[in-house]
Amino acid sequence: MPMPRSLLPLVSWALLVLLSGFSVCSADSAPYGMRISCGAREDIHTPPTNTLWYKDFAYTGGTPANASRPSFISPLLHTLRYFPVSDGPENCYTIGGVPVGHYSVRIFFGLVNQTNFDDEPLFDISVQGTQISSLQPGWTNKDDQSFAEAIVFLSNGTVSICFHSTGHGDPSILAIEVLQIDDRAYSFGPGWGQGTIQRTVSRLSCGTTSPKFGVDYSGDQWGGDRFWDAIATFIAGSDQELSTEQAIKAASSAPNFYPEGLYQTAIVGTSNHPELEYIASVDSNKNYSIWLHFAEIDSLITGAGQRVFDILINGNVMFQDVDIVKLSGDQYTALVMNTTVSVSGRTLTITLQPKAGSVSLINGIEVLEIIAAESRTSSAEVSALKTLKTALELPVRLGWNGDPCVPQQHPWSGADCQYNSTSNSWEIDGLRLDNQGLRGSLPTEISMLQHLQSINLSGNSIQGTIPSSFGNITSLQILDLSYNDFNGSIPGSLGQLTSLKKLYLNGNQLSGKVPAALGGRLLHGASFNFTDNAGLCGIPGLPTCGPHLSSGAKVGIAFGSCLAFLLLLLCTVCWYKRQQNVLLAQKIAAREAPYAKARTHFSRDIQMARHHNHHNNQNNSHGGAMTTAATESGPILLS
Repeated sequence: MPMPRSLLPLVSWALLVLLSGFSVCSADSAPYGMRISCGAREDIHTPPTNTLWYKDFAYTGGTPANASRPSFISPLLHTLRYFPVSDGPENCYTIGGVPVGHYSVRIFFGLVNQTNFDDEPLFDISVQGTQISSLQPGWTNKDDQSFAEAIVFLSNGTVSICFHSTGHGDPSILAIEVLQIDDRAYSFGPGWGQGTIQRTVSRLSCGTTSPKFGVDYSGDQWGGDRFWDAIATFIAGSDQELSTEQAIKAASSAPNFYPEGLYQTAIVGTSNHPELEYIASVDSNKNYSIWLHFAEIDSLITGAGQRVFDILINGNVMFQDVDIVKLSGDQYTALVMNTTVSVSGRTLTITLQPKAGSVSLINGIEVLEIIAAESRTSSAEVSALKTLKTALELPVRLGWNGDPCVPQQHPWSGADCQYNSTSNSWEIDGLRLDNQGLRGSLPTEISMLQHLQSINLSGNSIQGTIPSSFGNITSLQILDLSYNDFNGSIPGSLGQLTSLKKLYLNGNQLSGKVPAALGGRLLHGASFNFTDNAGLCGIPGLPTCGPHLSSGAKVGIAFGSCLAFLLLLLCTVCWYKRQQNVLLAQKIAAREAPYAKARTHFSRDIQMARHHNHHNNQNNSHGGAMTTAATESGPILLS
């Protein structure tokens, strides 16, 4: 049996009270907060609350400049950071060290304080890959459009805030805030969770002319320092302001921690116009979470039944018989009611229709657009693309910042994406970077792009060898590396790509034999081009290869050739030395020839004398000692 509509607000209020008991945060603990003064070189404190803004260091690229504040609600900061289109269409702030939790992220826009700049740049803003805002012409004249704000879940320790050029001026950012809020804040029922982002459309404090931030209200820090725009009347002359200084009960409590001051002013109908109506401009075909705030602050209303009204949204009754005192439990007690609606047109109309002769009253209104959070690209593939960006010296004009596939309105130039419903993530299935002036060499990490079907890097100046890791991209069908400066051999691993239909390696400096597996693919209708590579051989249309030698054999031949050369050189040196010695000996002999001849005759005469003497000794062996003595008494003198 469906629940009666009259009970819906009571259940909504009870649910909020129940959730407050399960809040994971504590009012005693301090939430994480990061405020960045973009372009600032030092930390800054701004009046009147002495708010601390951290210097802008190592978060992003872009250019610092002096700033003009487009609105009085902008922080009192004097610098900004802008992103020239020449630096790429996407630029991001990446802030790390963010604890897991629920956050209010706010970006203030600025104007470059230089005469040659367009006064009103138009660009898109995304958080965690989901587009949350798109600046429209005339935003500088609307205070509530001087910033964009969203409530997001952060779970990986970082927050990425990106700015996407739309061709009209350079994105210019004055300040960024990342403020932690209660983990159950703005729970709107089924569908709420990490898969959604809530973008602030409007947040109104009724019955006042003074817009305030949460800090101005002395609000609890877990509320996220929301900005409450002021609206004194919906239709001048048809309603009036109401205020009180009485304390408001049940105001600043978990999970939303609304400031007490929000409930101390209100817009109330008159006897002539008891009905109240608020009209907001919204985007069509979107879902919106609407939060309505009430507190009975009219001292004349003392009990239940004295003020009763219905709440209609775009003509449909959402809440019946709303009695503030009855539902909140007392006077001066906060009541929060929430509902979610789908809007097909461009306006959102909230109507309070009174009953029983009473008039309507309302203290505050919040309208938040519910956006389905984009699925992100696989972290491994994002890492591989960033490595590729560095290795190939990608021109800055291409950008390649943030997520390559989301937001879907702003994918990376040259990267094709496909969604994988099984893994709930985006994958890179194509690279189109032909004729982009790329240099450097291909990293082996390109194989981490496991879902690539097509790669076109032709017409660049990429050097080095073709990574063998290409063989791991089994889904690859087209590989075009033509007209680059690749060298070395074609890796045999390319033969493992059974899905490969087109392989263009022409116009490089490749050498060696085309792998047999690739040659065989030609018989199956594949289209290959290996021309204009002077060193390639092995398939029809290329030179015939000589005997194939293994790498070890090539090394052995080279070593043996070197050894033979050394031996030949050594023999040549020895022969040369020997010849020099022979020539030297001949010269000496020629110089000493006369003396050598005399010595030769002298030696011959001595030998003949000795021979003659010996013969005489034999003949006179019995002639007595006198002959012997005479013979040994002195040398024989020859005349």
